[in-house]
Amino acid sequence: MRTDPYRPAQRVAGQRQDVWTIVNEAATASPVQPIVNMGQGFLYVVNSKLNDTVPVDSADDTSGYNPPKFVLDAAKEALNRVDANQYSPTKGRPRLKKAIANAYSPFFGRTINPDTEVTVTTGANEGMLSAFMGFIEPGDEVIIFEPFFDQYISNIEMPGGKIRYVPMSPPKDAATRTSSAADWVIDFEALEKTVNDKTRMIVLNSPHNPVGKVYSKDELQRIGDLAVKHNLIILSDEVYDRLYYVDFTRMATLSPEIAERTLTVGSGGKNFYATGWRVGWLIGPEHLIKYVSAAHTRICYSSVSPLQEAVAIGFEEADKHGFWDESKKEMEGKVKRFCEVFDELGLPYSIPQGGYFVLANLSRVKLPESYSFPAHVVNRPRDFQLCWFLIMELGVAAIPPTEFYTDGNAHIVADYLRFAVCKEDEVLERAKERLRGLKKFIE
Repeated sequence: MRTDPYRPAQRVAGQRQDVWTIVNEAATASPVQPIVNMGQGFLYVVNSKLNDTVPVDSADDTSGYNPPKFVLDAAKEALNRVDANQYSPTKGRPRLKKAIANAYSPFFGRTINPDTEVTVTTGANEGMLSAFMGFIEPGDEVIIFEPFFDQYISNIEMPGGKIRYVPMSPPKDAATRTSSAADWVIDFEALEKTVNDKTRMIVLNSPHNPVGKVYSKDELQRIGDLAVKHNLIILSDEVYDRLYYVDFTRMATLSPEIAERTLTVGSGGKNFYATGWRVGWLIGPEHLIKYVSAAHTRICYSSVSPLQEAVAIGFEEADKHGFWDESKKEMEGKVKRFCEVFDELGLPYSIPQGGYFVLANLSRVKLPESYSFPAHVVNRPRDFQLCWFLIMELGVAAIPPTEFYTDGNAHIVADYLRFAVCKEDEVLERAKERLRGLKKFIE
């Protein structure tokens, strides 16, 4: 007889406290309220005074973005339709698949078949889980680049995959000079050495979270050629594909040989500022997509019907509203607006080429030697202490990027914090004013 009937599976047991829990804990305890949330687009904590769950930036409703009106209206209208409130086909609603195919065919330089080359998933994250479940067997190896989106790890480990890590590194003078995210480099020699007979897949993310790097065509070509040489699948996470401020190359467009092994991941939540809707998709050749769809069917069967309909209409209407160009212009402006405070303080940062994250180097910020940190923060790298300190003393939440590195490479970003600029301008200005409080701690 089992002596411990409530013992959890190893895949979920023994995980250390994650960064989101620590940030929420600090935000709840901070004497500086309301917290200005620069850590993530939408973050909720328990307000101890109200005993309720509220946005971190609870003074108003501007901590994040809402979808554009034409997308919100489409969602509201869909809720009134009988067909949009029932199960959708497991591969996605026909209207959305067609809209995705129509939107992306010009980028791919060919006509995408919506029935065989597109599958809709419950967010990009579940789509990536479906890809791993569809192709990874126990013992197979998957290569990812550090820093990585933290959900990659559990998604790969769930089907029994083993992760091999290849680090990206900032320029050597990043602690003293503001530079482009393009200057973060892949160790291609390490990448070559990491590939072996067990390697099944390479995962990459461009535009990159949290660095903001848009991989150059040459970098993508080297990765693609390696995948072709060793017969690997490429999972190209391109969820920030509508927010790029330099030339952006899509992995699947490099050559027919690379395209036939590439799964491209997209996100309606990222495209339309509706991350809570959980509408994503994968685009790829039929011989890959059909197995992603098969796994998705077993994981959650189908995705939210009315929100699929709204995202479809979003794609159909976006160009008429000038939405894509305006989004890029607006977000790049927010990056520049927010980073003014780092220029004032003399703190260097990486200028993002895409997305809405900024990595700032706070190596010049000297934390008081006698400052009291909780044990679970003391035992983490310095960026966790910087994160805790900013929340408790300034009321500004940011994310420590060592969460996106293995312990062995965490030193690479131990002096950085990640800030999300997808906020209303008044929130950015409030954050800047509070961050000026760092001046007395800078040497």
